[in-house]
Amino acid sequence: MSATARRMRLFAPDSVPEIVAGDDLASVFLESVNALGERIETGDIIVFAQKVVSKAEGRTISLNSVSPGMDALALAAETGKDPRIVELILQESTEIVRKRDGLIIARHRNGCVAANACIDLSNTGGDEIAVLLPVDADLSAQQIAGEICAKSGIQVAVIINDSLGRAWRAGTTGTAIGAFGLATLQDRRGAFDRAGNVLQSSEIAVADEAAGAASLLMGQGDEGLPIVVVRGLDWATGNGTAADLIRPPELDLFR
Repeated sequence: MSATARRMRLFAPDSVPEIVAGDDLASVFLESVNALGERIETGDIIVFAQKVVSKAEGRTISLNSVSPGMDALALAAETGKDPRIVELILQESTEIVRKRDGLIIARHRNGCVAANACIDLSNTGGDEIAVLLPVDADLSAQQIAGEICAKSGIQVAVIINDSLGRAWRAGTTGTAIGAFGLATLQDRRGAFDRAGNVLQSSEIAVADEAAGAASLLMGQGDEGLPIVVVRGLDWATGNGTAADLIRPPELDLFR
């Protein structure tokens, strides 16, 4: 890793339309970049908000079409949550980690532990509409990166970003739930610090840090900026996935 001066540049195209099922996100992205008078470069990391990826993949569902089962009704009564949302939480998760009045923390099928199994009701494009995570966000990132390269001839990395809470910390931060084309988890164990000491436990969640930086531009309200270009992370190239960032349950000391 170079010790020379580093610079990063981030920009968010502001002409991305409302995304609906079947939209070609690679084309939408390239058109929005061109409209901004910009060009992508080899090595750029393109960060997509999870919601636009889910919408394009048809991962939305009307709550009016959800029929809660007995387990969902029982958990809804215990937590005071909408039984239809609880039913979706149970369908999307492998484990209910914690629960209390008004809150359900679940382990999503992709391994992420989050409130409501990452099911979102904001900016969904309609009332009583829920947005679910992509079925395989790492695969989604790979496909989008491939489509961008096919259309532009430029090789880029892609991160799919969602806003997640963290144990012991207030607030949410951008988190990579899907990734392709970069070293998502950079293992520096065995390297040396400036004093020559061997690094014993330094693993850097590069994809999460890039997702967090992009989130500062995306916002989490009515900004309408769901795609961010991150330029300058030249040392982050690699072949990692967001799945590499999931701590195995047997190593989870907070369970």
